[in-house]
Amino acid sequence: VVETLFMLLMEQGLLLVTANMLQHLDNVIDIMICSSVVSSLSFLCTIAADRYITIFYALRYHSIMTTRRAVAIIAVVWLTSITSSSLFIVYHTNSAVIACFVSFFGVALVFTAALYLHMFILAHVHSRRIRALHKSRRQATSMKGAITLTILLGVFIICWGPFFLHLILILICPTNPYCQCYFGHFNLFLILFICNS
Repeated sequence: VVETLFMLLMEQGLLLVTANMLQHLDNVIDIMICSSVVSSLSFLCTIAADRYITIFYALRYHSIMTTRRAVAIIAVVWLTSITSSSLFIVYHTNSAVIACFVSFFGVALVFTAALYLHMFILAHVHSRRIRALHKSRRQATSMKGAITLTILLGVFIICWGPFFLHLILILICPTNPYCQCYFGHFNLFLILFICNS
């Protein structure tokens, strides 16, 4: 929104900027976008961890997740996101930085999937025990859990996967014509992960 606003102001001649100012403005906007990406992924992991604690430590949840800890977690996620995004934008041409960013996505995906899968397995076992006690129960609960888990992780991969595939292709084949064609859809990848939020 900020980027679009600046572009409209410059197109209408209401905002005059030098080339140097434009470069700094572009860097600031890129850091904002990158920070939102990193924080969004981090908060998805944080929500998964919170749900995990809610299920596996239900009786101790309020002593584990205090308001002070929640505020500290939010502050750490934003501080880390802004710092790492600033480094990413400053050193965006370095392959190691892109590899770190892609690795972050992989770790976030595995972490989130592992927690939700463990929660699903617990729910499935619990559902089986209930069915064993009440012979008339159907398997609907387990099926609903499997569908929910599939949708959750499927949407996550569909929304975030193309962007990180874009980054992987930058590392593997930056000059290949097929990769160049894929790079042309960058705005679509941005829209996808904004939709995930």
